Amino acid sequence: MFQDAIDWLVGPANNFIWTYVLIGLLLATGLYFTIRTKFVQVRLFREMFRLIVEKKDSNDGVSPFQAFTISAASRVGTGNVAGVALAIGIGGPGAVFWMWVIAIIGMATAFIESTLAQVYKVKDGDTFRGGPAYYMQKALGWRKLGIIFAILLTMCFGFIFNAVQSNTISQSFTEVFGIPNWGIGVGLMLLTGMIVFGGVKRIVKVTQTIVPVMATFYILVALYIVIINITEVPGLIVLIFEHAFGIKEVMGGGIGMAMMQGVRRGLFSNEAGMGSVPNAAATANVSHPAKQGLVQSLGVFFDTIIICSATAFIILLGGLYQSGETNGIILTQNSMAVQVGAWAPYFIAVAIMFFAFSSIIGNYYYGETNIEFINANVVWKRIYQVLVLAMVYFGAIAKVQVVWDMADLFMGLMAIINLIVILLLGKIAFKVLDDFTKQRRAGRNPVFKSASIPELKGAECWEETAERAEDRL
Repeated sequence: MFQDAIDWLVGPANNFIWTYVLIGLLLATGLYFTIRTKFVQVRLFREMFRLIVEKKDSNDGVSPFQAFTISAASRVGTGNVAGVALAIGIGGPGAVFWMWVIAIIGMATAFIESTLAQVYKVKDGDTFRGGPAYYMQKALGWRKLGIIFAILLTMCFGFIFNAVQSNTISQSFTEVFGIPNWGIGVGLMLLTGMIVFGGVKRIVKVTQTIVPVMATFYILVALYIVIINITEVPGLIVLIFEHAFGIKEVMGGGIGMAMMQGVRRGLFSNEAGMGSVPNAAATANVSHPAKQGLVQSLGVFFDTIIICSATAFIILLGGLYQSGETNGIILTQNSMAVQVGAWAPYFIAVAIMFFAFSSIIGNYYYGETNIEFINANVVWKRIYQVLVLAMVYFGAIAKVQVVWDMADLFMGLMAIINLIVILLLGKIAFKVLDDFTKQRRAGRNPVFKSASIPELKGAECWEETAERAEDRL
């Protein structure tokens, strides 16, 4: 009966309608925030790079870069390899263009939701935590909706997505190295346990090491493939745009398929608007909420425009995307093998391991901070940790089509709730951005005081920050 219910909710007809409703809401919200922020993702793009290396404001919390790596760990996963391949395999080269569109527009949405997470974050010992559940309660007084969102996020990221990531690692390693899936499951469970039981500080140490290393190696290999095929790149760009807008695609309905696959996989990959990344954004110790909003906006660019494009170029230059292969990992492996030879499957398997395992760690943290929102009793946290480890093992040994279906459903519900809430709270984020830009134009390092926005309530962390700033003056 449970499977029948899932099949009905995410079946072909309902899934088509559901996906287009979500696409419309994402695009409309992103365009609205882009216009209202005066194209923040464009005009402050250079500022993002400066802020990502800025030191934290005090010993509490984590640095902007460390918070960025937590979110990047969750963002950069199997969606960047298998998901992009699947989008191209089903939607054609035009899907790449729509991934770019949703990323550029989504950068504005990511700025708003992450800025709000910073405004309404709470102190937790020597760290901070926050996210959509927190700003639902503190800004709107909607604790019940916050609890519903926290449950959805915990189920989606802590359990469902982690099973998906574990399953992808297991499939890849079993096929390439012949390791039994139960052995992979045990190994992943032990590695995950060693990290998550060490708290947010250990999570940060792991992500700030894994994320830059894995991304650098993957980009370098993709760059090598592009360089050796440099004469084909102009034609490749033309191909992407032709399939995104071409007459044949209009007549055959291909534009709709390319758009649906590109936006769907783009959302799954960069998570802009879903309400997941704000949980990482809230951990950063910065002098102004807009700073981390800009850093997390850059995260969308890094995930989709850089990492996803690297995979897309590997696949399109390989020329195998019309082969009918429905397994995204196999398509990526075969496409890379065309360019670099027989070692490609081993490289992809290792890349998948790093990408997916870092996602498990980042996903775990998202769930943990929402468990603490629901109930801060450490017993609930321990139960959650045990269940996460069980799902990591389950994902490694099981066929998880039902898990994938549930992931799409939960992801959509999260996005709809979060997008509606940030539309209601957008005016606060706009004023925070105005305060930031005014201080930057005056040549100052922006320091936020909650009193600068008279209608702002529930931002107690920034009342403390204002006092400390006055003491320094």
